[in-house]
Amino acid sequence: MDQHSSTMEASPDGAANVDWKATHGSLVRYLIARGVRADLADDVAQETIARLVVIARSQAIGSLFALAFRIANNLLVDHARLESRIGGDLDEDFVCDAPSLDRIVDSQKAFEVFQRCLNRMPPLRREVLVRRRLHHESCRSIGEDLSLSSKAVEKHITRALTDLRRAMVSAGLDPAGWSAW
Repeated sequence: MDQHSSTMEASPDGAANVDWKATHGSLVRYLIARGVRADLADDVAQETIARLVVIARSQAIGSLFALAFRIANNLLVDHARLESRIGGDLDEDFVCDAPSLDRIVDSQKAFEVFQRCLNRMPPLRREVLVRRRLHHESCRSIGEDLSLSSKAVEKHITRALTDLRRAMVSAGLDPAGWSAW
């Protein structure tokens, strides 16, 4: 059966009577004429041929080209829907605002190290550090409440930060990323 034949009989070898290469070429030309990129036109034509072969093995096709163009058009619609759901070109770099798994694990480990270190600090040093760094109280205010000079408050903060830095280094954490503390 040649490529211009409009009817194809159903039979186990019915698909073998079609010039699939010529049908593929016709589909690619049709799709490119509709403005489809050449690579996408080839993919759609190939998928269309695969579907036509399956159909031709089980039933008679009244008009091979009419069915081929209908299948190709439906595949284009499916492709457009997929692209609109994904948000455009599949080759774009996707950026995730969530922290990486490594960062999460490092943060959890750092929190545990901080907690252990704080629990081991003398109570006065811990209180001064928490009030200054977590509650953002001034050294003067902390000193007045605890009957300490501002200089003594600063020394407690320095020693507490040194303790925290040592604990992080001994736990294998990079203290450079935690400079806010």
